[in-house]
Parts: sequence; C-alpha cells; structure tokens
Amino acid sequence: MKPSKNRLISLYDAMVNLKTAREIESFLKDLCTPAELKTFNERWAVAQLLDIGQLSYRGINEQTGTSTTTVSRVARFLTKETHSGYRLLLEKIKRK
Repeated sequence: MKPSKNRLISLYDAMVNLKTAREIESFLKDLCTPAELKTFNERWAVAQLLDIGQLSYRGINEQTGTSTTTVSRVARFLTKETHSGYRLLLEKIKRK
C-alpha cells in the first residue's frame, strides 16, 4: 500500500517534534529495521564525504563499504535533484 501524501506529511510533522539526538534515535529504531538504519547511515556518510570533495567515488566506496552505485545516487541528489535535503542539512551543520 502506497502511503498517502497526508500520512507522509503527518510523519514529517511528527519528526519535527523530536528535539534531541536521543529522541530521534529512539523513534528511528522503532520506525526502521537495522538494515534501513545502516543504509541511512551509509548514505549520510557518503553525502558528507562528497561534500568535503577529497575522495573519488571509488575512494568513498572503499572508506564506507557503500557501492559506487549508491555513491553516484547520493551525488546526484546532492547536486542535481530539486529536493536539496542533503545540501540543506549539510549547510545547516556548517553554520553551527
């Protein structure tokens, strides 16, 4: 069953109420499987390494164990897609 837009918005609204890393961790551990959390963690590590810009895709693959296909996908979302979620969070962290 495909989630409706209203249910997705409800999920996003719920996540906005999480205030600490511990709260987010608890929620994500309930929401996601360990494999999904591992995937999220890998993609975030890839986004950070791509943003630093010192490693090739192969170097990122070797450092993270993530496939070069995933590295390419994260790179596309980081630079070309309109969602800009990775970029938004990376820039917020840099401003801290």
